[in-house]
Amino acid sequence: MSAKVTDVRVAAYTVPTDAPEGDGTLTWDRTTIVVVHAHGGGQVGTGYTYAPRAAVTVIDDLLAPVVMGSDALEVEGTWQAMVRAIRNAGRHGLVGMAISAVDIALWDLAARILDKPLTALWTDPATQRTPGDSADAAFPPDAVEIYGSGGFTTYDDRQLRRQLARWLELGCDKVKIKIAEDWGSHRERDLDRTRVAQQVVGDHATVFVDANGGYTIEQACGVGDFLDTLGVTWFEEPVSSEDHEGLSIVRDRVRADVAAGEYAADLADCLHLAPHVDCLQIDATRCGGYTEWRRIASHPTLTEIELSGHCAPHITLPAAATTARLRHLEYFHDHERIERLLFDGCPDPVGGTLRSADGPGHGLTLRATDAEGYRVA
Repeated sequence: MSAKVTDVRVAAYTVPTDAPEGDGTLTWDRTTIVVVHAHGGGQVGTGYTYAPRAAVTVIDDLLAPVVMGSDALEVEGTWQAMVRAIRNAGRHGLVGMAISAVDIALWDLAARILDKPLTALWTDPATQRTPGDSADAAFPPDAVEIYGSGGFTTYDDRQLRRQLARWLELGCDKVKIKIAEDWGSHRERDLDRTRVAQQVVGDHATVFVDANGGYTIEQACGVGDFLDTLGVTWFEEPVSSEDHEGLSIVRDRVRADVAAGEYAADLADCLHLAPHVDCLQIDATRCGGYTEWRRIASHPTLTEIELSGHCAPHITLPAAATTARLRHLEYFHDHERIERLLFDGCPDPVGGTLRSADGPGHGLTLRATDAEGYRVA
């Protein structure tokens, strides 16, 4: 069977948040999603990334000309061609997000042409787990554990409590809040909010925190000492993920697992970061799409470290479901809300897990009419 990619279309949609959102280093009131549709073989594949609308220009000008006319079933070869094409533009940041969206669309297209779920295409037993091969045997087959994520620094205690209660209702036994408000300048509020989270979840869940690189090394170590007394088990980006030495210092100081990796743009970034964290995060919408996710997950140097999926839960799900050593997938409030607003096919959490689609591809389809009101490019 063979088929050519006949068209690549891209659009950007900006969706207001349901309340002001913020973390340790940024605040925002809207989020932009860039959606790619790849056509070929009588099917349409969908991919997306959360990126500025400038990614539309990158895709139209640099990537679409490479993808058009390519073999729709040879996704990895097309991915290599895209990486070569953007050499002078640079791989990180905006360009990496653009590649991710196109790559995801191409994999979805290939699976739909073959009339298979993506998970059925990724069956190498040497490098990928069978769906349901979770570290926690209590989870049913085809299930990926999720943790509730949000807890923005802009929330008051009432908003925080309400959101945490929702995560518990969905069966999450792990929940994450943001700390390091305003570059770590509100330490007592950070700790108070963590105490509130502990009070809400009690014995039903474990509390994670994410500083988004907002602390200095000294601040992170001091806060980490208090987090240890509160029973926090996950300390994400206590310092900048670019500060590998700082991550190692904090990791040696605290009992909580230190995690980072959401900004890793490729395998090389992950190889450099991995020795400094307890759990390596991968973002399929930033790292280069499903192709690079799978290269990272299967690389022999990384076989001893556990992995966690960062954000964009519904599009990440098939990659997460077939990844060995996966701890969990982040069910991020901002993204899961947008995905449910704009796409058909988003599975409902059951018992703190998501199950990948039984139908072709990743199972998501843009509701174009609903999305049109948010379109910005």
